[in-house]
Amino acid sequence: MSTLYHSAFCPQSRFIRLVLGELGFNVTLVEERVWERRREFMLMNPAGTTPVFVEEQTGPLPGAGVIAEYLDETRGLALGEHRFLPDGPLERAEVRRLLDWFNGKMFDEVTGYLVNEKINKRFMSAEQGGGAPDMGAIRAARNNVRYHLSYIGYLMANRNWLGGSRLTYADLAAAAQLSVADYLGDVPWSTNDAAKAWYQRIKSRPSFRPLLADRVAGMDPSAHYSDLDF
Repeated sequence: MSTLYHSAFCPQSRFIRLVLGELGFNVTLVEERVWERRREFMLMNPAGTTPVFVEEQTGPLPGAGVIAEYLDETRGLALGEHRFLPDGPLERAEVRRLLDWFNGKMFDEVTGYLVNEKINKRFMSAEQGGGAPDMGAIRAARNNVRYHLSYIGYLMANRNWLGGSRLTYADLAAAAQLSVADYLGDVPWSTNDAAKAWYQRIKSRPSFRPLLADRVAGMDPSAHYSDLDF
């Protein structure tokens, strides 16, 4: 049995859940409130961040990038042309570049702010950093998301998928990031039709359904969050 320690609205966790869903991988999900810094969890990942993936034959594997590489190395060959990292070194480098862009840059500029200010702070004590959201951080995230949406549209102008001709980790990572902002109603879809059309394709995949079922207690999603044709 495999276990994924995650947070439902951690976009890096959502990325790995999408990957596992695409692989048809049965996994036990354990919700982790990282701000509690639970001792057992900190022993698995001293960084105190989600996701962490555990299989019986391995120790804990922390971090979305590490988990994605492990899954590619252990399951990738069996996927053939549907592998999420392409075969060629330059193509693989491009997907890794985009992984860093979305799981790193976009998280740092957009979703990290939104999740912390609008979701996590609701459940954190004052000592843990909870309290009223920082509206300056939220405004910055709402401004920055336009740039990332524009970049997705730019990539889709000349590609079938973000990383090239086929679905890759790049698409799943970008969609995971946007899904969190979309739940909160902070994605201006009307500003970029190409990005919206791409997201609709990803959102319609069976692997996305569990994400669309996630809810924050006391906070309903945006009206179109679960709508596959919005």
